[in-house]
Amino acid sequence: MIKVMSVFGTRPEAIKMCPLVKALERDSGIESIVCVTAQHREMLDSALGYFEVKPDYDLNIMKRGQTLSSITADVILGLEDVLAKAKPDIVLVHGDTTTSFAAALAAFYAKVTVGHVEAGLRTYDRYSPYPEEINRNLTSKLASLHFAPTELNRSNLAKEGITDGIFVTGNTALDAFQYTVKPGYVFADDKLRTLDFDNKQIVTLTAHRRENQNGGIENICRAVLALSEKYPNLHFVYPVHLSPAVRNTVFPILDGKPGITLTDPVDVADMHNLISKSHFIMTDSGGIQEEAPSFHKPVLVLRTETERPEAVAAGTVKVIGTDKERIVAEAELLLENRSEFMRMASASNPYGDGHASEKIVSAIKNALK
Repeated sequence: MIKVMSVFGTRPEAIKMCPLVKALERDSGIESIVCVTAQHREMLDSALGYFEVKPDYDLNIMKRGQTLSSITADVILGLEDVLAKAKPDIVLVHGDTTTSFAAALAAFYAKVTVGHVEAGLRTYDRYSPYPEEINRNLTSKLASLHFAPTELNRSNLAKEGITDGIFVTGNTALDAFQYTVKPGYVFADDKLRTLDFDNKQIVTLTAHRRENQNGGIENICRAVLALSEKYPNLHFVYPVHLSPAVRNTVFPILDGKPGITLTDPVDVADMHNLISKSHFIMTDSGGIQEEAPSFHKPVLVLRTETERPEAVAAGTVKVIGTDKERIVAEAELLLENRSEFMRMASASNPYGDGHASEKIVSAIKNALK
């Protein structure tokens, strides 16, 4: 049997890795091992619980005031012992988190093959997103197997001299929908259950990225406040990240305002079903850019660039930055110009068919047989 260890530590990683873990568990030729770092404790546990994935190893590294350096050091040191005990044939990491880079480095030190899920995404700006752009670049250098969502991701790797061990699989984000999106779904979050989806235009908003914490999130909040005052039929739903830097900006501006619902981060099923019922999406998240097109929801990206240009080319995503006036203008375009809204809403999702996990399992078995 092939011993496959999946390592992840944040909720976004868990949402995309748990469907893959499930596919690994179903294969009789694979022994699936799960190690979590708990870079984000509460939000990670919520996703694990929903997918009914129980870690075999839990590094539990999260601590108050943790830094990128402390996360990196704690993951490397914690995994050193885990790898010695578990002796996996391959370690799978996902995307661009500090957990992923550090886990890949620890596996390399232990001379264990590294497989990179969601490989080949690039902005070519080392500080945006920060630290994710460098994390994924370094992970690509450490990995032997690269599971690229799209052909563009494959070509990005080829430009860097990486041509072997690449498999174009689609994105596992779409695989999660088979577990989360259901007809007649009832929200777990009390605030979401009270939303009037029949009579209001619901806009889902997320904003938390480090590069937006120096004024960008405040601009976003000011734009949302202006839009909610101008359009009484509009209702914003903002699951607010637990980071104090985010919450200390968002709540003084938006809490208690008409047409705006602030919640704590919601579980994966609530989030996917909220997206599916929304009018459009405003976000600085990466994953939502992949998820929302499956539900034909236009996405306004609150960043100056995206490592997911396929969605921009398809027409379902528009990168608009964090200038208040630009945000207001782009939202008004979707609200008042039906043809523009339908142009974005009718675009197809370029990130696969919802079977990326099975393709990754097959690639691993062929590569390591």
